[in-house]
Amino acid sequence: MNRGVAILLDLVMVVAFVVIGRASHTEPLDFDGIQRTALPFVAGLLIAWIGFLLKRHSGVTLVNGVFAWAMTLALGVLFRLLLGDTAEVSFIIVSALFLAATIIGWRLILWLVKRARRQAPKAKDPRRSGNPAKRNAAR
Repeated sequence: MNRGVAILLDLVMVVAFVVIGRASHTEPLDFDGIQRTALPFVAGLLIAWIGFLLKRHSGVTLVNGVFAWAMTLALGVLFRLLLGDTAEVSFIIVSALFLAATIIGWRLILWLVKRARRQAPKAKDPRRSGNPAKRNAAR
């Protein structure tokens, strides 16, 4: 998977987290509100991605997903507090669960698909068989 696509997927997950959170608390879904709420978490996510790029990691492995999730959550909450917003324990728990399910989740799905493709039995072409009878029967 292309890094640009992976970064975009992570950003979409963070924005989805913010939009769903704001909607569930009947907060306006205007651009300014979404941007203000998303900024701390987007910053945390982008810092994780800067680390991946500096270390030349793909950013798409499960381990990368755990790191991206941890940085997004920890720095997002920290930046949120530094910007004067609140971070109740329940908010941190819900944030941790949602961001883990999405940021790690898409990587887990990708890993499972790749694993299934590797383990899928490949149909053998009888024309390439070492058995002349099978080769002749395929002609």
